Amino acid sequence: MNEVRLAHHVRPLHADSRLERAARAHSSQMLRSGAVFHGSVGARVRSFGVRAPRIGENLAWAMGRLAQARTIVKMWMASPEHRRNLLDPSFRIVGVGALRGTFSGRPGTLMVTTDFAGG
Repeated sequence: MNEVRLAHHVRPLHADSRLERAARAHSSQMLRSGAVFHGSVGARVRSFGVRAPRIGENLAWAMGRLAQARTIVKMWMASPEHRRNLLDPSFRIVGVGALRGTFSGRPGTLMVTTDFAGG
């Protein structure tokens, strides 16, 4: 993500352990439920202690050779909403929750939640 941000003259993101815990919990919940959903992102992130004026979230799930960070970032860059979050200069911190599991009967699925925060 930071390579893409730097290529677009946007400051890099810094990892935040609270956002990582929030993102991992959400990826786990999506794997368990068999559904991809955002839910109340702000409330979820706040419950992990993050206080920021702006919150954003990108989600992805992939299998096989598509389940690579570079590939997922490329897919996000091709989507206007995901691209906007990824390149938002107000976002300064990030947490990524990438978990493997069975999703909708597909074992080995990589479920990714990326939570952004800043102001």
